Amino acid sequence: MFDNLTERLNDSLKKIRGQGRLTESNIQDTLREVRMALLEADVALPVVKDFIEQVKERALGNEVGKSLTPGQAMVKIVHEELKTIMGKAHEKLSLACQPPAVILMAGLQGAGKTTTVAKLARWLKENERKSTLVVSADIYRPAAIEQLQTLAGEVKAEFFPSDPSQKPVDIARNAIEYARKKYMDVVIVDTAGRLHIDEEMMAEIKEVHAAIKPIETLFVVDSMTGQDAANTAKAFHDALPLTGVILTKTDGDARGGAALSIRHITGKPIKFMGVGEKTAALELFHPDRLASRILGMGDVLTLIEDIESKMDKEKAEKLAKKIDKGKSFNLEDYRDQLLQIKNMGGVMSMLDKLPGVANLPAAVKEKVNDKELFQQLAMINSMTPKERKSPDIINTSRKQRIATGSGTDVQDINKMLKQFEQMQKMMKKFKKGNILNMMRGMKGNIGRRAPF
Repeated sequence: MFDNLTERLNDSLKKIRGQGRLTESNIQDTLREVRMALLEADVALPVVKDFIEQVKERALGNEVGKSLTPGQAMVKIVHEELKTIMGKAHEKLSLACQPPAVILMAGLQGAGKTTTVAKLARWLKENERKSTLVVSADIYRPAAIEQLQTLAGEVKAEFFPSDPSQKPVDIARNAIEYARKKYMDVVIVDTAGRLHIDEEMMAEIKEVHAAIKPIETLFVVDSMTGQDAANTAKAFHDALPLTGVILTKTDGDARGGAALSIRHITGKPIKFMGVGEKTAALELFHPDRLASRILGMGDVLTLIEDIESKMDKEKAEKLAKKIDKGKSFNLEDYRDQLLQIKNMGGVMSMLDKLPGVANLPAAVKEKVNDKELFQQLAMINSMTPKERKSPDIINTSRKQRIATGSGTDVQDINKMLKQFEQMQKMMKKFKKGNILNMMRGMKGNIGRRAPF
């Protein structure tokens, strides 16, 4: 997300960053380019107007003039105003009530609502240690009920069965009563989506809301619809007392207009964003971190949190003990590391969160993809257990067999083995527990350091 906006904003701010003195003229020129960048990112016009006005007022005031580095001060203002329009700080999910806490999910058809229900159930289980019941009140699309049942099994959430012959209000009430008897912590109610906003849909969801009185009413919206997402969210907010928004498909949205418009237009915080198709691909929405990402400063805190939460700690400790005892890092271990990267969303997902990567030329970024990662996994999977444990025995004939089995050639095998050897040398430098401790230490240091 934000690829195009990041590139345009960085081009605009680069010119002013190195200026020793800022004038009304060069500030106006920069803001004109920033305005165009935001409009091209499909940010809603009222949001763009307010943003430019705020930045202009602060830039022409004493704030920049008194700074020893006025160019950097200008970037700081843009960073802070980006945070402001997205909500300044992350707003947590509210679960402080007599269990079960009820979460009502609303949204248009095709926004990824049912998948998001499963993602949220998984997030609650893994991060909040909450037992969760999911139920579908979508009586118009039987496939939605089946889909949620399948996803519930995948994320190990309890599923409450429903039927198209029932009324949505009765389905929701019955599910909550069941959860109460079972002493469950959370109930997530999935509602019917429509292709557009209509009175019938709003009347039905209002009735469900009034009957179950949810502590959270979350609007699920496709970020790829840009500022239309913000307008749709406002229409729902006018009909329902929304408590927050979940942005979906942000991994496919290169513009970011929805993320920059929704809070300003609805007054409601974005609480989560979907960053992929898998049920683990749900991230907390941190305006400060996202503002840094937009300006090409990366998001190392989120990257470290991803590593801490998604890394298989048991395997990491086992590997650390093995290396500590002087045993060599083999291709079985290398495969485990590649699988960990895959589970964290792949190479590009991790690189996007590193400072400076967003400023790399498009041609360079295009070369970095997950094709090589999958290819290397295929190569290792084509080896015998003996070859994976003792890579030194892999001679020319074995390489040929491995290449045929993985759909690659011997040159690819040689390249992979060379990278493995480099990884092997690096792993020797780590002692027991150092990898995880290093990550925790980095997180603490970054948290105390300002981005400017």
